[in-house]
Amino acid sequence: MARAPLLQLTDISLGFGGDPVFNELNLTLQPGDRVALVGRNGSGKSTLMKVMAGLVEPDRGEVVTPAGVRVGYMEQDPDLSAFQTLGDFAGAGLAPSESYRVEMAAEGLKFDADRPVATASGGERRRAALARLLAEAPELMLLDEPTNHLDIEAITWLEDQLSRSRAAFVLISHDRAFLRALTRATLWIDRGEIRRQDKGFSAFEDWREEIWAAEDDARHKLDRKIKAEARWAVEGISARRKRNMGRVRALQALRAERAAQIRRQGTAAMAFDAGSQSGKRVIEAQGIAKSFGERIILRPFDLRILRGDRVAFVGPNGIGKTTLIKMLTGEIAPDQGQVIHGTNLDIAVFDQARSALNPDLSLWDAMVADPSMSVSGRSDQVMVRGTPRHVVGYLKDFLFDDSQVHAPVGSLSGGEKARLLLARIMARPSNLLVLDEPTNDLDVETLDLLQDILGEYDGTVLLVSHDRDFIDRVATTTVAMEGDGRAVIYAGGYSDYLVQRTDTALPEPEPAARPAATPARAEPAPSRAQKPGLSFTEKHRLDALPAIIARLEAEIAKLSDFLSDAAIYADAPAKAQKATDALSERQQALDAAEEEWLTLAEKSAD
Repeated sequence: MARAPLLQLTDISLGFGGDPVFNELNLTLQPGDRVALVGRNGSGKSTLMKVMAGLVEPDRGEVVTPAGVRVGYMEQDPDLSAFQTLGDFAGAGLAPSESYRVEMAAEGLKFDADRPVATASGGERRRAALARLLAEAPELMLLDEPTNHLDIEAITWLEDQLSRSRAAFVLISHDRAFLRALTRATLWIDRGEIRRQDKGFSAFEDWREEIWAAEDDARHKLDRKIKAEARWAVEGISARRKRNMGRVRALQALRAERAAQIRRQGTAAMAFDAGSQSGKRVIEAQGIAKSFGERIILRPFDLRILRGDRVAFVGPNGIGKTTLIKMLTGEIAPDQGQVIHGTNLDIAVFDQARSALNPDLSLWDAMVADPSMSVSGRSDQVMVRGTPRHVVGYLKDFLFDDSQVHAPVGSLSGGEKARLLLARIMARPSNLLVLDEPTNDLDVETLDLLQDILGEYDGTVLLVSHDRDFIDRVATTTVAMEGDGRAVIYAGGYSDYLVQRTDTALPEPEPAARPAATPARAEPAPSRAQKPGLSFTEKHRLDALPAIIARLEAEIAKLSDFLSDAAIYADAPAKAQKATDALSERQQALDAAEEEWLTLAEKSAD
């Protein structure tokens, strides 16, 4: 028997007083759906999600949710004013016996549930909103950019939670690795139309190119037909005027059809100019270290960066990646050691806080406010890599239209702010780019373009990102900050780092043969939510082990694939030995985790 849908949208139209965002849109979400919602910035992804959640009323059409089905929405800017702490907000509406769900989410997403709302950052508020959604466990989850403000460790934890969840969900995300790992279907919003493919995001780009190729072919055939009919109209209509007026009207209809076609939005005309060439040695750090009070940020560390290198810095939030980059660029001084800069450096910085953008300025003023970019005496022009350009024309290169030019920067979406900041730094020649979380909020097409122009850039790039796919595509070297002040250099991108590292960020499972330590006090009586025979700690350990086992299996498969290339043993014997040791270590950890799971599962059945 077919299952009832979780959500049904019928003939939805929405316009906000202008051109329609959606027109006669129909959509059905079924139990078990795991859907990527994709589209260009400004195409209406977040608006559609709010319609699904019942937060935006369509101009026309019907949104139907069956009785008993709960739809949960992760708000981008949640209102926490009625709560004292982040934990109070995340646990609102939960029974006391379910409070452990918030504790688990807070640990996995790495935020302090006891932090007062008044002192919480925007990122912490968003993580609390995500924790609340996960704790509520609705039948349908709507997640709008859930990985923003999460580090790679927290993103991996969230992947595990969603992969094991029985709920259906719809995801908007710029993180392609996250979408590929979780989705089984794709909804694509394109020029007000929504298309569905029952394949995950990994198949999206090929699907999109097929549709665009078919559109281009049809448009070309229509143009040829219009051209032929127009020639007939000029050469042959006078002799057969009355008899062929129908053909003239058909030509007018063809022209109207062609005019009504909505052109695809192009990609931003982005380009970096490396300007004058820097010296071969760009930065050399010798024994640099940094602490803040008792907290060690970096132990003595050496790094040599040469012209053309693309160096990615990875590690948990707050571990000191930005501090390390500021030491390398000379913005802050190390406590010990020295940083030597090469000759002729010209640095451009993209910071994740977008602090270079004044929210009260218009886009126009934001472009000409920097004296190094404006043309003397001409407030309508901006210097773009040494050439004067009209402000409006240059902003159009970055997909801003005329109506936005005089709008305040604060009214822009996250993706639009990212494009505006890119427009500012790309206007200036540079030979050292510092990019701190540049991928946040950018759509897939802009990410592809940014990746391509970084590949063609003649200068040097320092990159902080939690986007694993983007790091793999861009980085030639990865510096992993692994805690307790340790920073380790690995060749290649993020996947190469995973293969090469000799330790693991996973919690090591205790050997099954080792008896659990006798607690200093008795465990509390299990709640009704707990399985009989298991303590509170054991219950959550049992719940966590499948994800740990799955992750170990994935790492073992990746290492095995890496070692299957016979050439690696001759070309890079040290790398092959590290991978072999890592494979043995993970196999032992997998055996221990499986044994522990069997022991706890048997105990839970008693």
